Amino acid sequence: MTITQLQYVLAVAEYQNFTVAAEKSFVTQPTLSMQVQKLEDELDVRIFDRSKKPISITEAGKKIVAQAKNIVNEAKRIKDIVDQEKGFIGGDFTLGIIPTVMPTLLPMFLKTFINKYPKVHLVIKEQNTDSLIRNLQDGHLDAGIAATPLDIEFITERPLYYEPFVGYVPPSHRLRNADKIKPEELDIKDILLLRDGHCFREGVVNLCKASRKVEDEHFQLQSGSFETLVNLANEGLGMTLLPYLNTLELDEGKRSNLRYFQDPPPAREISLIYHKKELKLHITNALRDVINSVVRGAIKFQDVNIISPLSQN
Repeated sequence: MTITQLQYVLAVAEYQNFTVAAEKSFVTQPTLSMQVQKLEDELDVRIFDRSKKPISITEAGKKIVAQAKNIVNEAKRIKDIVDQEKGFIGGDFTLGIIPTVMPTLLPMFLKTFINKYPKVHLVIKEQNTDSLIRNLQDGHLDAGIAATPLDIEFITERPLYYEPFVGYVPPSHRLRNADKIKPEELDIKDILLLRDGHCFREGVVNLCKASRKVEDEHFQLQSGSFETLVNLANEGLGMTLLPYLNTLELDEGKRSNLRYFQDPPPAREISLIYHKKELKLHITNALRDVINSVVRGAIKFQDVNIISPLSQN
């Protein structure tokens, strides 16, 4: 039994196809198939049921795959231990960021990080929270940046900053003359929301202590863009809520439509999240330090009311 064989087993288990698994493993399909077959022969058990399309994992195979993940991860950990002992911060690191954070946060820290740690090959992927969680569990991401708390047993959450919600209230809206918005004054029926699947949408719904059903809506909006929400609000179709960092990018005319909440303002907690068995903790710590250093100057709010991104329906 070899680490390579176990890696091939994990690839087949993930892609449920020997040809695709071989391509992803950068070997020929006959080579991968032969090594998997050798392992099955050595263990005297079938890991995969090849008679089905796509290939399925046998009951015994599921237990073997679970253990193989542990073994492969522990083997990778040896290199991380050596790197940390040498003080070396480098190598591949894949980071997922949710769409409502990516456009504002990434430009703030990316240049600083790559200049400070040029030996890190940072791969950044925009993914929603569900995808982040799934890919962290499967080992396809080293870390993620998402709204928390998520309350997931296998994930560690390390808060980076707290980002207040800000009202965007056009002249025609009933809250236009309010100096400070109170959460109880919000009405979910006249708030423009992002499409389903965005945690910021869930945060707004939770803030309003409401649920929103399609049949209650005058129109259905399938947009992931805050810019679209702002433009629709300007057309008199309602107000919207924005994360604080997004308001910094508005022009002077649109900034006149911003209305802040009374203290403590509702806010979302943005955290660096990773698997509790994360292998590249030295890079994760370096990333967190850089983000903290650049965000500290932009967001100084501490006395806030954290709104959960978890659906409460």
